[in-house]
Amino acid sequence: MAERTAPVPFRGGGFQPRPRRLVPVGVFVAVIGLWQLASARGWLPALFMPSPWQIVGALGDMIDSGTLGKHIGASLSRIALGWVLGTSAGLAIGLAMGIFSAARAAGLPVVSALFPIPKIALLPLFILWFGIGEPSKVATIGFGVFFPTVIAAYTACDSVPRNLIRMGQSFGLPAAAIVWKILVPGAMPGILAGFRITASIALILVVAAEMIGAQYGIGAFILSAGNLMQTDQLLAGVALLSLLGLAVSAVLGAIERAVLRWRL
Repeated sequence: MAERTAPVPFRGGGFQPRPRRLVPVGVFVAVIGLWQLASARGWLPALFMPSPWQIVGALGDMIDSGTLGKHIGASLSRIALGWVLGTSAGLAIGLAMGIFSAARAAGLPVVSALFPIPKIALLPLFILWFGIGEPSKVATIGFGVFFPTVIAAYTACDSVPRNLIRMGQSFGLPAAAIVWKILVPGAMPGILAGFRITASIALILVVAAEMIGAQYGIGAFILSAGNLMQTDQLLAGVALLSLLGLAVSAVLGAIERAVLRWRL
């Protein structure tokens, strides 16, 4: 009589991420709790590293004075306008480079030459061109977002399997239909991943731009607090940037889930 073999467990999970909602909350609670404990015991000097409770108090003072909304509103408006302009231009150029060989041959050397330049170094030039007001800040953000978007768009086009494009051509699909029904949907995961990178770049650049000639904005608030050695307010500004980054990441995650439902 043949022996029965034990069933092999299913191992086809495919590294699918599983939700662990309590883990990130636990990590934040543990870090903040240890930080507060170290501050209460005097292990961390209040001047150099205020406690989380002091930072919450600084945020409360900003809310009471009405400056919190002004700083966040100013930064968000600059980020939104600069990111939209830079992303729109970057997508147009990047998709053209991904579709047309002539556009790639002309654009790749320019992108390769200009992308490594730190965009902060160009801020004085933008101030000279556009003045010290809003246009120079928006231009800095848009210019910094443009090149990563171009690279993400045309590399995402390259990642689309060519067999799918050849199949569409074999069935006689028009070029426009191949682009919008095969190429762009296939490249969308890479493009959306690039959006996460450019959103972080926009946050970095808006802080740097606001430290030069801005009355309101998170960067201007951090610079002012640093000059006055108000480290609790300085770290409150850093906490605002972190919360803003988490909010942007949540919005982009919702967009990814909505656009890429076909991958689920």
